[in-house]
Parts: sequence; C-alpha cells; structure tokens
Amino acid sequence: MDGKPNYLTVAFCGIVHYKPPLIAVALGKSHYTNQGIKTNGTFSVNIPSEDMVEVVDYCGIVSGREFDKSSLFETFYGTLENAPMISECPLNLECKLVHTIDFDGSNDIFIGEIVETYADEKCLTNELPDITKLRPILFSMYDNNYWKVGGYLGKAWEMGKGYKKEE
Repeated sequence: MDGKPNYLTVAFCGIVHYKPPLIAVALGKSHYTNQGIKTNGTFSVNIPSEDMVEVVDYCGIVSGREFDKSSLFETFYGTLENAPMISECPLNLECKLVHTIDFDGSNDIFIGEIVETYADEKCLTNELPDITKLRPILFSMYDNNYWKVGGYLGKAWEMGKGYKKEE
C-alpha cells in the first residue's frame, strides 16, 4: 500500500479447492489491505508460529493507515511482485486473486490461487509442512483467545452432545 508492504491478521481463512489450490480470505470492507488486494490482484498468507504471538497481535491492533506495518517484519517477495511475505513466518503462501465476492455488503471474500509455497525446512517432515513443527497460532473468534496445537481440545459444538454409536 502506497509503495510499502502492509500486513493484517485474519480470523476467517480456509481452503476452497485442491486442484488448483485455492484459498479464501474473508475481510471486513473497512480493512486497509482490501484495496491493495483489489489493485494488485495478489496477496500472501503467512502462517506465524507461537513465538510470534505478541507481534502478530500488535499487527492486528494497529491500522496500516496510521502505522507502517512493514517495520514489524522482514519482508521478502517470491514470483509475484506485489505479494509481500513475512520472513519470520515458517510458512508462506503466495496467491493470485481469482475471484472477489461481495458478501452482504459488509465483507469481501478473496479467493486466491496458491502459486507458490515457501516453508522453513526445519518445519518439514518428508518434504511437507508438519503442523507440530510449524507451531501455528490458532485463534478462537468467540472467546478471542489464541491457542496452540496440542492445547485445549473440547467444546466447539459441545463435543458431540452425548454421541452414542448405533448398534
């Protein structure tokens, strides 16, 4: 944005398709980053590790309109010239925008094709990302807490509400 990389934290993100690999990122229309994605037609998804939780939370607290978020991280670029990525993150996805959905006038859902993946070799097992080595930050929207893999396991829709296997 304005010639500088900008980053934001995202609560709503997920895989849409396997081949081609597509990912969806849903952002409120007020986010500063939205215009950059629409203008450049590219974006990145950077998966931070547990040890980055403080700086990542700060990144989500401040707006790129008032603060240069590129000062928070070391930036690198891959094959797409307008999709900045965070060197400190163990996993980075470089995406080309393929579709934008205006959801109810309040959100933009960006569908991106993952054109390249960059991973810290220390976080791979058999050449694939290993979630236990990535140690990603997990965000729980409803209670606004950060979690880690191997942490709390329960509740969601209340653990099957008395599930009983039929015989």
